[in-house]
Amino acid sequence: MPVATSSSSSGPQPQAGLLRYKGHQSFRQRLILSTLLGRPVRIDAIRPNAANPGIRDYEAGFLRLLEKLTNGSAVEISYTGTSVLYKPGVLTGGNVTHDCGTARSVGWFAECVVALAPWGKRDLSLTLKGITSAEDALSADTLRTVTLPHLQLFGITEGLELRITKRGSPPLGGGEITLTCPALARPKTLNFTSPGRIKRIRGISHSTRVSPQLSNRLIASARSLINRYIPDIHLFSDVYRGAEAGLSPGYGLTLVAESTTGVLHSSEALSSSPSGDEQRTPEDVGLQAARALLREVRRGGCRMGELSPHTVQFLRDLRDFSGVTFKIRALDSSLPAPSSGAQSNVDEDGEGEAERQERERGEVMLSCVGIGFVGQRKVG
Repeated sequence: MPVATSSSSSGPQPQAGLLRYKGHQSFRQRLILSTLLGRPVRIDAIRPNAANPGIRDYEAGFLRLLEKLTNGSAVEISYTGTSVLYKPGVLTGGNVTHDCGTARSVGWFAECVVALAPWGKRDLSLTLKGITSAEDALSADTLRTVTLPHLQLFGITEGLELRITKRGSPPLGGGEITLTCPALARPKTLNFTSPGRIKRIRGISHSTRVSPQLSNRLIASARSLINRYIPDIHLFSDVYRGAEAGLSPGYGLTLVAESTTGVLHSSEALSSSPSGDEQRTPEDVGLQAARALLREVRRGGCRMGELSPHTVQFLRDLRDFSGVTFKIRALDSSLPAPSSGAQSNVDEDGEGEAERQERERGEVMLSCVGIGFVGQRKVG
């Protein structure tokens, strides 16, 4: 398994509660941890050798969004933009509107705000304007169908919603989403270890400023592959026109596979390539999304298919800010590979012993003891 190196981070250097890092990697997650735990952070050497050194406009925009979500936050940016000092304030919630621009999609901002939304003094109603689906981050559909349902594991069951008011495709955007989240006083203990078996697949095919037939071609292309594996499949077409369709043409497909224990695996594919210099056909986009979903299911797991370098770095940063360390235990990594003709008993999830052993080879389980974190909401 690849391990995150320290080339982008020199490690924290505590000084009167201040944490210091180097490099622009993990920029957002360190600001989020700083806001949640109330510890100031200084990040130096942000792209010092680049042709355009310092923070980018979208990173400055993220800092402005944090200022809107909090009361008393202070941000100091050096003249060259290569150093940022962030002193967090108190999460307040309330009604917030922010223009994300077109350099990054609304998902790039929203996926981090989701971690902050439940812990403010008041319920949050956040409106983000910009590109709703792009390759740089989760789309608005994935946030609504996958990310938000996972918050229910922490005790948020009512009042949680993400509405797509307008869709905006790259490069010009023009979309708008509204995220509403109730304030939570104390999270529930999380125990999420059983991946279960896939029982159904749902999907949303969306299009803006193109023929509605393209959305139907996306669905037909994806079905040509996933129909071989499971019968319970429903893919919906969501076509936007006029002012609600944003400023640029585009289309895409989001797929979600749900297991018997509530685990969600997702994938998405868009008409524009990551470089933005070519347009894919609906058939290519549909097959790309379907194949990506099958790969996610094959990786298994309850929350993530693999312990990536990004995840390892997040665990290190979490330890720096809160002192919480995770115990990482291999799940029967010494199990022998099951024989192809093995007959085995089937458990309550419909999973055979041979299948279970094959799935658990290489998987790990993470566990920790928390710090008793509570939100800003006052309970009467």
